[in-house]
Amino acid sequence: MSEALQFPEDFMHCVRFHGHICPGLSIGYRAAKAGLDHMSTKRSEDEELVAIVETDACGADAVQVLTGCTFGKGNFLYQDRGKQAFTLIDRSTGQGVRLCMRPDGFGPEGRHQELLRRVMQDQASEQEREEFFALHQEASKKVLDMPLEDLFSMQTGEFPIPDMARIDASRCCDECGEPTMQSKLVQAQDRLLCRGCIDSYRLL
Repeated sequence: MSEALQFPEDFMHCVRFHGHICPGLSIGYRAAKAGLDHMSTKRSEDEELVAIVETDACGADAVQVLTGCTFGKGNFLYQDRGKQAFTLIDRSTGQGVRLCMRPDGFGPEGRHQELLRRVMQDQASEQEREEFFALHQEASKKVLDMPLEDLFSMQTGEFPIPDMARIDASRCCDECGEPTMQSKLVQAQDRLLCRGCIDSYRLL
């Protein structure tokens, strides 16, 4: 890492969880920080907050670290929409904020884009990889320093409050015999099947 680049300590917490510095992580960091600031709230210890992410890319990890919303607690929800969009909702009021990256908010350009393509296709030399990761970190810092309004559009107000995490009894799947949350079993003729088995069943 270039000694000239300085990153906030809470961003580095996200890096340690995620594994590396990248612009995607910076985008999720900015969204989570902005959401918490807008709602004047702190990290969720239990299920006080709900986070909804519309991407399974790097930024989702920063949202988990900063907001305290996690898959395990059931207050971190993934909606597969392919958007760099992040929503925080206060369960007690329904008030929340959704931040979505603007069309011209950020994207790799020029040499960075060229090297990204070569790295993703496993065609980059070691020297090109080193150059790419240096540019990647510079781009990550650029995202952290951008004016928020240049990066995101923001929607505020009242949002539907998702259900609390469910604790349900288990029942064995009639096909594989593995214990499965009862409410997740699917009726297939006269049998109750887990979703793994029902997917195989539909392929027959």
